Amino acid sequence: MDALVVFVPLLPFIAAVIIGMGQLSGLLNGEASEGKTAIIATWAISMSCLLALVLLTADLTQENTGSLQIGQWLSSDSLNISVNFITTGFNVVLAALFSILLLIIMRFSTNYMHREAGFHRFFFILSLFASAMFLLVLSGNAVGTFFGWEIAGLCSYLLITYAYNRPVASINATRVFVTNRIGDAGFILGIGFTYSWADSINWNDLNALSEQLSSNEATGISLCFTIASLAKSAQLPFTPWLARAMEGPTPSSAIFYGAIMIHAGVYLVCLLEPIFEQAPLAMSILIASGALTALYSFIVGLTQTDVKSSLVFATSGQIGLMFLECGLGFWDLGRWHLCAHAIVRSYLFLTAPSLMHQVMDNPIKPVTPAIAKFHWLYMASLQRFWLDQITDWTLVRPIRRLAHDLNYFDDHFIDPFMGAPAPAIKTISSLAQLEERIIGARLDNNADQFAQSSGLAGKLTELLASLVHWFEDRFVLRGIGKDAIHLGRKLGQGANKFEQLILRPRYLVLFVLITLLLAF
Repeated sequence: MDALVVFVPLLPFIAAVIIGMGQLSGLLNGEASEGKTAIIATWAISMSCLLALVLLTADLTQENTGSLQIGQWLSSDSLNISVNFITTGFNVVLAALFSILLLIIMRFSTNYMHREAGFHRFFFILSLFASAMFLLVLSGNAVGTFFGWEIAGLCSYLLITYAYNRPVASINATRVFVTNRIGDAGFILGIGFTYSWADSINWNDLNALSEQLSSNEATGISLCFTIASLAKSAQLPFTPWLARAMEGPTPSSAIFYGAIMIHAGVYLVCLLEPIFEQAPLAMSILIASGALTALYSFIVGLTQTDVKSSLVFATSGQIGLMFLECGLGFWDLGRWHLCAHAIVRSYLFLTAPSLMHQVMDNPIKPVTPAIAKFHWLYMASLQRFWLDQITDWTLVRPIRRLAHDLNYFDDHFIDPFMGAPAPAIKTISSLAQLEERIIGARLDNNADQFAQSSGLAGKLTELLASLVHWFEDRFVLRGIGKDAIHLGRKLGQGANKFEQLILRPRYLVLFVLITLLLAF
């Protein structure tokens, strides 16, 4: 039964390839082909869901061995990266749960995205995301999990900027993408530490060796994966990106930030439970970040005026409680909380479009008097505690100024020293000639000039090229001409005079004395 795990991520990937190739070739295009695209994506995820449920049943009946290795991907010295999967435990439970939620949301999207301009693109990205998430939760090593981690992040970016002609969507998608790269850096560093200190990147091997790691080694690995988890699950200080991600369609918001991807950080922490238990500092960070994020999300969520913003802060608050539970050592509670929250939150996101009809004429519930008297807290909540502004002031603007300074240094020092490149061929249009003059190209028909360039390095290169050209022209291209004969005659006469000079007795005695002195 373990072999079924291979097909769980494979089938949605095949569906994504078929939809993508169909759209590129024009076979799947427009409203007429929506049914075909929806059938391909829905059937692929349905089969994955069925296989995941069978795999879960086999695990519950103890018919699985726990892992499956299907081959070797990379081998270099002592580094061996295999293609292996985990077929037991919490990984299989999540795969089954996520497959059911993906099937529901994909079926919902068939009607919701009807006649949208990017219908086929949406289902291509959704199928690719499904494959990535299955790979993330089922992979037996850190590299496979990281592949799923990255592909899921790319799909998130593509769906946030689904309406790419809107500047706000493009800006928010880029901001989310860049923020998540911080977590990716922590993940990569964690993989490096894992291989260096545990000599393996397989999750089961790493957890089995957790007690053999020193406290510093366990803390180093845990801190790296903590950064990756906090960034992926939008915990402080990375929380603001989650609100920006709401630019995507409602089904993508439900599947990414309500049901599945937002829980990837919690899953990673639960996966490395034995390592985190050896690192009190990392556990303390989970407690602090989770508690602060839950409090922050609760306060900010009280002043949100649209449905999706309210839901997104409720999501980050619940995720914060999961990190708090894991940090306190309530691992099973955190796992159950993850599964229950994924189900409830996906339902709330899917019903968000019709929520306004359901709550019509219902009065707004006021906040408690204990909170209502803090007017400064109300203002801070409206501004979301200025986290975006603080990030811009501490990170974005300094980096932007540094980039400006480096660009200025490159334009005013590096380019003049190295020289600007000139076109290699002559132009035939006045516009191209004007462009040549702007970038410093100076092409003409002067036969005496072999090469021209700008900058100190360019001038030295030009001088050397001219000397080589002169030598080649006089003595190679022209062959045995009068210049070569004249120079050869002069060289021969000079050699004869030098030979007659050194053969004189006084110079021979001088050479012998110098030789004897050097010998002693």
